[in-house]
Amino acid sequence: MKLPRALRRLAEATEAMQESAQAAKQRLALGAPAQEPPASAYTEHAAAEDLPYGVRIAASWSWRLIVIVLAVGIIVWLLSHVALLAISLAIAALLAGLLSPLVTFMVRALRFHKGLAVGVTMIGFLGLLVGGLSIVGQRLATGFASLWAQALTGVSQIQRWLATGPLGLSNQDLDRLFQDALNQLKNNSSSILSGALSWGSTLGHLVAGLLLVLFSLIFLLLDGPRIGRFFINLLPRRARAAAHGAGHRGWGSMVSYVRVQLFVAFIDAVGIGVGALILGVPLALPLGVLVFIGSFIPVVGALVTGAVAILLALVANGWVNALIMMLVVLFVQQAESHILQPLVMGKAVSLHPLAVVMAVTGGSLVGGIPGALFAVPVLAVSNTVVKYIADRSWENDPLFDPGTPELAAASGPRITKPGRIAEPAPADLDGEEPDPGS
Repeated sequence: MKLPRALRRLAEATEAMQESAQAAKQRLALGAPAQEPPASAYTEHAAAEDLPYGVRIAASWSWRLIVIVLAVGIIVWLLSHVALLAISLAIAALLAGLLSPLVTFMVRALRFHKGLAVGVTMIGFLGLLVGGLSIVGQRLATGFASLWAQALTGVSQIQRWLATGPLGLSNQDLDRLFQDALNQLKNNSSSILSGALSWGSTLGHLVAGLLLVLFSLIFLLLDGPRIGRFFINLLPRRARAAAHGAGHRGWGSMVSYVRVQLFVAFIDAVGIGVGALILGVPLALPLGVLVFIGSFIPVVGALVTGAVAILLALVANGWVNALIMMLVVLFVQQAESHILQPLVMGKAVSLHPLAVVMAVTGGSLVGGIPGALFAVPVLAVSNTVVKYIADRSWENDPLFDPGTPELAAASGPRITKPGRIAEPAPADLDGEEPDPGS
C-alpha cells in the first residue's frame, strides 16, 4: 500500500533531521562545533582573543569617554560665543527656580490669575533688590563725611609711619614717589584710555544682560511649562515621557540649589554683619546687605565685600580692629566654603561635598566667575537627570499616574495621550482655556 505524497515527504524530512542530529552529536563528541561558522567569524574571534580582557574593556570605555568629552567641549565652545545670552538665560532660570514657588502659591492658594501673580512677584522682587541697594547707598552716603575725615587722619598716620618707621622716608622721598606715579599715569594714558573704553563696553553688555534676564524671567515664570512642553514634543514619541520626568526632577534639584544658596548667603551676611557690629565697625547693617548680595557672586563677591569690611574697620577704628575684622571675615568665609556650603548644599542637591568643591574649582578654572556660579547647579541637574533615565524611573513615576491628577497638576505638565505632553488642567492654574494643540 503506497503512502500519500505528503506523508512520504514528511517521513523523508524526519529521516534527514535525524541524520543531521546524529552527525552533530558525533562532531560534539570529537570536540568540533555543531555548526561550522564562517571564516570571518573565526578571524574576528581570533583578533579579539589576541587582546587581553582589560585592554578590550579600557578601549571600549576610552572611545566612549572621548566622544563625551568632545561633545562637552564643543558645547562649551559654542556657548562661549554667545556668553551674554547663555549667562542671562542661566541667571533667569536660577531666579525662576527661586520665585516659581511664590507664583504657584498665589495662583493656587490666593486664586490669582497667573499673569497677575507673575507681575506681583516681579514687582516685589525688584522692590526688595532696589530697596536693599538703596539702604546700602543711603547709609554709606550718611556716614561718608565722617569716614572721609577719618580716612584723611589715617593717611596722615601712614605718612608719619613712613617717615619715622623702619623705612625712614622723608617728605622729599614721598614727593618723588608721588611724582613717579603721576609720570607713570601720563606715560600709560593710552592703555588707561583703552581700559576705560573696554569697561564702557562691559557696562553696556551688563545693562543688556540685565534686560535679557528680566525679560526671560518674566516668560519663564509665566509660560515655563508651555516652553518645556514645546521642546519635549520635538523629541521622538517614545522618549517624551522619560524627557519630561527627567526635566521635572532636574528642575526640582535646581530649585533646591537656589534655596540653599540663599540660606548660605544669609548666614554670611549675619556672621560678618554681627561681627562688625560687635567690633564697633560703622555701617554694620548696610555691610551685611552688601555681603548678602555679594555672596551670590563666587570668589569675587566674597573678596570685595570682605575687603570693604576690613577697610571700614581700618578707617574707623585702626589697625588692631581691622586685623580682628579680617579674622572674622576669613573665619566666616572659610566656614561657609569648606563646611556649610559642601555639607548643606551637597545634601540638598544629592551631591557629595567633595563633588561640590571640585565642581566649583573646575568651573572657575574653565569658565571663570560664570563657571564657578553655574558649576554646582549644572552638576546637580545633570546628576538627577542621568539617575532618573538610568533607573527608568518614569515607568513608576506618580507624575504620570492618571489616578492622581492633583499631583500631576502640582508638578507641571503631564502625559494625557501616549507620548504627548500636555499642560495641567486649566482649572488647577489660572482658569484659562485649554490649549487645543494639547
